[in-house]
Amino acid sequence: MQATLNILGFALYPAMAIMIGGVLALWRPMKSSVISGLQHFAAGVLFCVLAIELLPDLLHRKMPWVTLISFSLGCAVMLVVKHFAEQTEQKSVAQDSQSTSLIMVLGIDILFDGLIIGFGFVAGQKQGLLLTIAIALELLFLGLSGAVSLRGAGAGSKRVMLITTGFALLLLSGSWVGVTLLSGASDTLLDAVLAFALAALLYLVTEELLVEAHEVPETSTQTAMFFVGFILLLTIEMFI
Repeated sequence: MQATLNILGFALYPAMAIMIGGVLALWRPMKSSVISGLQHFAAGVLFCVLAIELLPDLLHRKMPWVTLISFSLGCAVMLVVKHFAEQTEQKSVAQDSQSTSLIMVLGIDILFDGLIIGFGFVAGQKQGLLLTIAIALELLFLGLSGAVSLRGAGAGSKRVMLITTGFALLLLSGSWVGVTLLSGASDTLLDAVLAFALAALLYLVTEELLVEAHEVPETSTQTAMFFVGFILLLTIEMFI
Protein backbone atom coordinates (compact mmCIF):
# COMPACT_ATOMS: atom_id res chain seq x y z
CA MET A 1 0.00 0.00 0.00
CA GLN A 2 2.83 2.39 0.90
CA ALA A 3 4.59 1.66 -2.38
CA THR A 4 1.40 2.45 -4.30
CA LEU A 5 1.05 5.76 -2.47
CA ASN A 6 4.68 6.63 -3.28
CA ILE A 7 4.08 5.94 -6.97
CA LEU A 8 0.92 8.07 -6.94
CA GLY A 9 3.03 10.81 -5.36
CA PHE A 10 5.29 10.72 -8.42
CA ALA A 11 2.23 10.69 -10.69
CA LEU A 12 1.14 13.99 -9.11
CA TYR A 13 3.87 15.77 -11.09
CA PRO A 14 2.50 14.97 -14.58
CA ALA A 15 -1.02 15.59 -13.19
CA MET A 16 0.11 19.06 -12.12
CA ALA A 17 1.74 19.52 -15.54
CA ILE A 18 -1.70 19.13 -17.16
CA MET A 19 -3.12 21.77 -14.82
CA ILE A 20 -0.22 24.15 -15.48
CA GLY A 21 -0.70 23.76 -19.24
CA GLY A 22 -4.38 24.61 -18.91
CA VAL A 23 -3.69 27.66 -16.74
CA LEU A 24 -1.01 28.93 -19.14
CA ALA A 25 -3.40 28.60 -22.09
CA LEU A 26 -6.04 30.69 -20.29
CA TRP A 27 -3.67 33.23 -18.75
CA ARG A 28 -1.18 33.99 -21.51
CA PRO A 29 -1.26 31.89 -24.71
CA MET A 30 2.24 31.10 -26.00
CA LYS A 31 3.41 31.89 -29.50
CA SER A 32 3.09 28.96 -31.88
CA SER A 33 6.86 29.01 -32.51
CA VAL A 34 7.59 28.66 -28.79
CA ILE A 35 5.10 25.80 -28.43
CA SER A 36 6.69 24.06 -31.42
CA GLY A 37 10.15 24.31 -29.86
CA LEU A 38 8.89 22.94 -26.55
CA GLN A 39 7.12 20.10 -28.34
CA HIS A 40 10.38 19.18 -30.07
CA PHE A 41 12.03 19.21 -26.63
CA ALA A 42 9.37 16.92 -25.13
CA ALA A 43 9.65 14.55 -28.11
CA GLY A 44 13.41 14.31 -27.57
CA VAL A 45 12.89 13.48 -23.89
CA LEU A 46 10.35 10.75 -24.68
CA PHE A 47 12.57 9.31 -27.42
CA CYS A 48 15.46 9.18 -24.95
CA VAL A 49 13.35 7.12 -22.52
CA LEU A 50 12.55 4.70 -25.32
CA ALA A 51 16.19 4.38 -26.37
CA ILE A 52 17.90 4.04 -22.98
CA GLU A 53 15.29 2.28 -20.84
CA LEU A 54 12.47 0.46 -22.64
CA LEU A 55 14.37 -0.93 -25.63
CA PRO A 56 17.41 -2.23 -23.67
CA ASP A 57 15.10 -3.79 -21.07
CA LEU A 58 13.09 -5.59 -23.75
CA LEU A 59 16.27 -6.82 -25.46
CA HIS A 60 17.62 -8.10 -22.14
CA ARG A 61 14.44 -10.08 -21.39
CA LYS A 62 14.72 -11.95 -24.73
CA MET A 63 11.05 -12.80 -25.20
CA PRO A 64 10.67 -12.14 -28.95
CA TRP A 65 7.16 -13.55 -29.42
CA VAL A 66 5.71 -11.82 -26.38
CA THR A 67 7.34 -8.57 -27.46
CA LEU A 68 6.15 -8.90 -31.06
CA ILE A 69 2.54 -9.65 -30.11
CA SER A 70 2.30 -6.95 -27.43
CA PHE A 71 4.02 -4.31 -29.58
CA SER A 72 1.63 -5.10 -32.44
CA LEU A 73 -1.31 -4.83 -30.05
CA GLY A 74 -0.05 -1.47 -28.84
CA CYS A 75 0.23 -0.22 -32.42
CA ALA A 76 -3.29 -1.46 -33.19
CA VAL A 77 -4.77 0.26 -30.11
CA MET A 78 -3.13 3.60 -30.92
CA LEU A 79 -4.24 3.39 -34.55
CA VAL A 80 -7.80 2.71 -33.40
CA VAL A 81 -7.61 5.77 -31.15
CA LYS A 82 -6.31 7.82 -34.09
CA HIS A 83 -9.12 6.54 -36.33
CA PHE A 84 -11.70 7.35 -33.66
CA ALA A 85 -10.27 10.86 -33.26
CA GLU A 86 -10.38 11.52 -37.01
CA GLN A 87 -13.91 10.13 -37.37
CA THR A 88 -15.33 12.16 -34.50
CA GLU A 89 -13.61 15.28 -35.78
CA GLN A 90 -15.13 14.84 -39.25
CA LYS A 91 -18.62 14.18 -37.89
CA SER A 92 -18.58 17.03 -35.38
CA VAL A 93 -20.34 20.12 -36.65
CA ALA A 94 -21.71 21.92 -33.62
CA GLN A 95 -19.31 23.46 -31.10
CA ASP A 96 -20.61 21.31 -28.23
CA SER A 97 -20.10 18.19 -30.33
CA GLN A 98 -16.53 19.23 -31.17
CA SER A 99 -15.82 19.86 -27.51
CA THR A 100 -17.23 16.46 -26.47
CA SER A 101 -15.21 14.51 -29.04
CA LEU A 102 -12.05 16.41 -28.12
CA ILE A 103 -12.56 15.60 -24.43
CA MET A 104 -13.01 11.90 -25.22
CA VAL A 105 -9.87 11.69 -27.35
CA LEU A 106 -7.72 13.60 -24.85
CA GLY A 107 -9.13 11.51 -22.02
CA ILE A 108 -8.12 8.24 -23.72
CA ASP A 109 -4.63 9.62 -24.37
CA ILE A 110 -4.19 10.74 -20.75
CA LEU A 111 -5.52 7.45 -19.37
CA PHE A 112 -2.90 5.56 -21.40
CA ASP A 113 -0.19 7.89 -20.07
CA GLY A 114 -1.29 7.15 -16.51
CA LEU A 115 -1.20 3.41 -17.14
CA ILE A 116 2.28 3.70 -18.63
CA ILE A 117 3.55 5.53 -15.53
CA GLY A 118 2.15 2.80 -13.29
CA PHE A 119 3.58 0.08 -15.52
CA GLY A 120 6.97 1.80 -15.53
CA PHE A 121 7.33 1.83 -11.75
CA VAL A 122 6.34 -1.83 -11.52
CA ALA A 123 9.08 -2.65 -14.06
CA GLY A 124 11.65 -0.66 -12.07
CA GLN A 125 12.14 2.50 -10.02
CA LYS A 126 14.47 4.14 -12.56
CA GLN A 127 12.20 3.30 -15.51
CA GLY A 128 9.22 4.75 -13.68
CA LEU A 129 11.07 7.93 -12.74
CA LEU A 130 12.31 8.62 -16.26
CA LEU A 131 8.88 7.86 -17.74
CA THR A 132 7.31 10.25 -15.24
CA ILE A 133 9.68 13.05 -16.27
CA ALA A 134 9.08 12.46 -19.97
CA ILE A 135 5.30 12.13 -19.71
CA ALA A 136 5.08 15.20 -17.47
CA LEU A 137 6.63 17.26 -20.27
CA GLU A 138 4.34 15.70 -22.87
CA LEU A 139 1.25 16.37 -20.74
CA LEU A 140 2.25 19.98 -20.13
CA PHE A 141 1.83 20.61 -23.85
CA LEU A 142 -1.20 18.39 -24.11
CA GLY A 143 -2.87 20.43 -21.37
CA LEU A 144 -1.84 23.61 -23.12
CA SER A 145 -3.04 22.61 -26.59
CA GLY A 146 -6.17 20.93 -25.20
CA ALA A 147 -7.22 24.08 -23.34
CA VAL A 148 -6.62 26.21 -26.44
CA SER A 149 -8.70 23.81 -28.56
CA LEU A 150 -11.53 23.75 -26.00
CA ARG A 151 -11.62 27.54 -25.94
CA GLY A 152 -11.75 27.53 -29.73
CA ALA A 153 -14.70 25.12 -29.56
CA GLY A 154 -16.59 27.61 -27.40
CA ALA A 155 -15.87 26.37 -23.86
CA GLY A 156 -15.65 29.01 -21.12
CA SER A 157 -12.68 29.41 -18.80
CA LYS A 158 -14.43 27.73 -15.86
CA ARG A 159 -15.41 24.72 -17.97
CA VAL A 160 -11.89 24.42 -19.38
CA MET A 161 -10.41 24.33 -15.87
CA LEU A 162 -12.97 21.74 -14.70
CA ILE A 163 -12.17 19.53 -17.69
CA THR A 164 -8.43 19.98 -17.13
CA THR A 165 -8.85 18.98 -13.47
CA GLY A 166 -10.77 15.90 -14.61
CA PHE A 167 -7.88 15.01 -16.92
CA ALA A 168 -5.43 15.25 -13.99
CA LEU A 169 -7.61 12.94 -11.88
CA LEU A 170 -7.90 10.55 -14.82
CA LEU A 171 -4.11 10.37 -15.04
CA LEU A 172 -3.84 9.53 -11.33
CA SER A 173 -6.54 6.87 -11.71
CA GLY A 174 -4.69 5.32 -14.65
CA SER A 175 -1.45 5.22 -12.65
CA TRP A 176 -3.21 3.53 -9.73
CA VAL A 177 -4.78 0.95 -12.04
CA GLY A 178 -1.42 0.25 -13.68
CA VAL A 179 0.30 -0.32 -10.34
CA THR A 180 -2.55 -2.41 -8.95
CA LEU A 181 -2.84 -4.68 -11.98
CA LEU A 182 0.88 -5.39 -12.24
CA SER A 183 1.97 -5.70 -8.61
CA GLY A 184 3.68 -9.09 -8.39
CA ALA A 185 3.31 -9.68 -12.13
CA SER A 186 5.39 -12.32 -13.91
CA ASP A 187 8.34 -11.45 -16.17
CA THR A 188 6.27 -12.45 -19.20
CA LEU A 189 3.49 -10.02 -18.32
CA LEU A 190 5.96 -7.23 -17.59
CA ASP A 191 7.64 -7.82 -20.95
CA ALA A 192 4.24 -7.63 -22.65
CA VAL A 193 3.39 -4.37 -20.89
CA LEU A 194 6.74 -2.79 -21.72
CA ALA A 195 6.34 -3.70 -25.40
CA PHE A 196 2.83 -2.22 -25.41
CA ALA A 197 4.15 0.96 -23.72
CA LEU A 198 6.95 1.17 -26.29
CA ALA A 199 4.44 1.23 -29.15
CA ALA A 200 2.24 3.78 -27.38
CA LEU A 201 5.15 6.15 -26.66
CA LEU A 202 6.50 5.84 -30.20
CA TYR A 203 3.06 6.88 -31.39
CA LEU A 204 3.03 9.88 -29.05
CA VAL A 205 6.43 11.01 -30.34
CA THR A 206 5.89 10.49 -34.07
CA GLU A 207 2.15 11.08 -34.52
CA GLU A 208 1.36 13.69 -31.88
CA LEU A 209 4.24 15.80 -30.58
CA LEU A 210 6.32 16.01 -33.77
CA VAL A 211 3.31 16.26 -36.09
CA GLU A 212 1.91 19.17 -34.07
CA ALA A 213 5.37 20.74 -33.80
CA HIS A 214 5.70 20.76 -37.60
CA GLU A 215 2.39 22.56 -38.16
CA VAL A 216 4.23 25.90 -38.00
CA PRO A 217 7.25 27.04 -40.07
CA GLU A 218 10.24 25.34 -38.49
CA THR A 219 13.57 26.96 -37.60
CA SER A 220 16.92 25.38 -36.79
CA THR A 221 16.46 26.35 -33.15
CA GLN A 222 13.16 24.47 -32.93
CA THR A 223 14.73 21.39 -34.52
CA ALA A 224 17.69 21.56 -32.15
CA MET A 225 15.33 21.42 -29.15
CA PHE A 226 14.64 17.74 -29.94
CA PHE A 227 18.31 16.92 -29.44
CA VAL A 228 18.56 19.16 -26.36
CA GLY A 229 15.73 17.19 -24.75
CA PHE A 230 17.38 13.88 -25.66
CA ILE A 231 20.84 14.70 -24.31
CA LEU A 232 19.47 16.40 -21.20
CA LEU A 233 17.54 13.31 -20.06
CA LEU A 234 20.46 11.06 -21.05
CA THR A 235 22.72 13.14 -18.79
CA ILE A 236 20.20 13.01 -15.95
CA GLU A 237 20.00 9.22 -16.34
CA MET A 238 23.77 8.96 -15.90
CA PHE A 239 23.51 10.62 -12.49
CA ILE A 240 20.58 8.49 -11.23
